[in-house]
Amino acid sequence: MSRDHGPRRPRGLDRSALMAASLTALSLTASGCVVVHGEREVLPATTRAEAEKALAAFTDAYNEADKAYDGSLDAAYTTGALAAIDAARLKAGRANHPGGNPKHVPLELTDAEFTIPKKAGWPRWFVADTRANKGGETRWLLVFTRHGLEETWQVAYLTLVAPDDVPEFKTDEHGWAEAVPANSTDLAVAPASLSDDYTAYLEKGGKGFADGRYTSSLRTSREKRAVRPGLVTQYIDEPLTDRDYAPLALRTKDGGAMVFFTTRHFEKQTAAQGASVPTPNKDVLALTDGEIKQSLTMEFVSNQIALDPAGSGQVSVLGRVQGMTSAKGE
Repeated sequence: MSRDHGPRRPRGLDRSALMAASLTALSLTASGCVVVHGEREVLPATTRAEAEKALAAFTDAYNEADKAYDGSLDAAYTTGALAAIDAARLKAGRANHPGGNPKHVPLELTDAEFTIPKKAGWPRWFVADTRANKGGETRWLLVFTRHGLEETWQVAYLTLVAPDDVPEFKTDEHGWAEAVPANSTDLAVAPASLSDDYTAYLEKGGKGFADGRYTSSLRTSREKRAVRPGLVTQYIDEPLTDRDYAPLALRTKDGGAMVFFTTRHFEKQTAAQGASVPTPNKDVLALTDGEIKQSLTMEFVSNQIALDPAGSGQVSVLGRVQGMTSAKGE
């Protein structure tokens, strides 16, 4: 039986264990690799060949759903933050275009490099670092995860990152990456605390996050939009950490970690007496319950990718993809 060590670049989500000759075999794959129990054994999440199949299956399903504006066509291949964002996008698209997406261009993900961590227990996960035919020169990082051997690989995180921002990952002699526990204490911020810390930073500021587009610049933008003639905008930020919204982290070569984490955000626009809330676009209206009279509250889910340094220091948020999931008019 041959072992596929997989590439060196990132991206992951919990996945099942393939290979390990000394463990109890459950079934034999067509290639002859043994699939084993992974509840307690430290094993690679998958093989590169299986990761490639998972990426292809996701891409096909995503394109079918996007073309038809039908969320049922890729629901089995998404979870967590991406599922929330994608389902809302498709719902709005279908409401406005019942016949399908008139601007559909198939997504093409190429030049894929897989970072596959070795760990015990579920979920298993891995990261696919790809080039896309959309989004310019950015790299698309997709985190695939699953909670059992019979489950379909699903994408929980999808973020876009500048090529030079993707770090080098720590790997063993076989090329397997290291998953960092959510409660790790050897980083500036434990991955489990990043969602809480980030939302607190957006609301109150602080020194825990490095200046950048998704930190200091975002806070400045909000401050400018908060009070405008005839309109007040309020923001509420909440951590989101349950199940497939949970953070996932890979050890970087310098001892830090690259962390994927999720947050939820609310933006409420309230018009002054005699004024009105700006008319939202058709996609927002398709996701809005109630009549917009004096206010509009929009809910968003956002997934981030951050570099969390070893020891102490500031966390750098490298990428952020946010999507509106619902709205309410009052």
